[in-house]
Amino acid sequence: MNILLRIVADKRQEVDLRKSLIPVSQLECSALFNRNTFSLATSLKNSTSGIIAEHKRRSPSKNVINQNFSVCEVVKGYENAGASGLSILTDAKYFGGSLDDLTIARACCNLPILRKEFIIDTYQIAEAKAYGADAILLIAAILTPQEIQQFSTFAKQLGLDVLLEVHNAEELDKSLLPSIDIIGVNNRDLKTFNVSLEISKKLSALIPDDFVKISESGISSIDAVKSLQPFGYKGFLIGEHFMKTENAGASAKAFINQLK
Repeated sequence: MNILLRIVADKRQEVDLRKSLIPVSQLECSALFNRNTFSLATSLKNSTSGIIAEHKRRSPSKNVINQNFSVCEVVKGYENAGASGLSILTDAKYFGGSLDDLTIARACCNLPILRKEFIIDTYQIAEAKAYGADAILLIAAILTPQEIQQFSTFAKQLGLDVLLEVHNAEELDKSLLPSIDIIGVNNRDLKTFNVSLEISKKLSALIPDDFVKISESGISSIDAVKSLQPFGYKGFLIGEHFMKTENAGASAKAFINQLK
């Protein structure tokens, strides 16, 4: 069984447990649930760099990346660096994240925040809003077309932007819905974890201009970003490249300054 299937199986158990502990009615009472959100899609459209900077402690492919930074230190550094948005990993078992990371990030900066998670239930979308997210990630590889439509529509009702992640033309074909704001092409094969920027280049022509296009995974150089910009990409999700340094914010600032 590949890593993605294993993560989803664990996630179903985790979500069932959380639903039994904290009902949606309680999430709706959160102080953050009724806040006006910041649009990640709009921020990317208006950005000169398009960098979505990620807070990520570890991953299944790299194990520990950085356990030392405080979330607040990282996101303040990213905001100061001129990032267009933030991505906060909230999966605990495989990525070392938490919903608390999301709430702390929200309290420490005014950038749009993407909840980076394996979403398989509308409950997680309500959670995202309750804990301070502005956008959610939907992964086409683990969802049916009906689920993508249901989840994205619900997210829009809550005022959240929707980033739909694809890896190939087949996934893209089932995902082009009006309730999607951003199409993210993941350069990492989630079954093998191999990375190639050619995936973004090949799929770019298949993505209508109605959607903001971003590229994810394997972006660690200025040349990589500049090679993707002519293909219409407005956003570039970068986490590990910044997080593995001694100062994620300073690393992001140097990177973004070089892009200008």
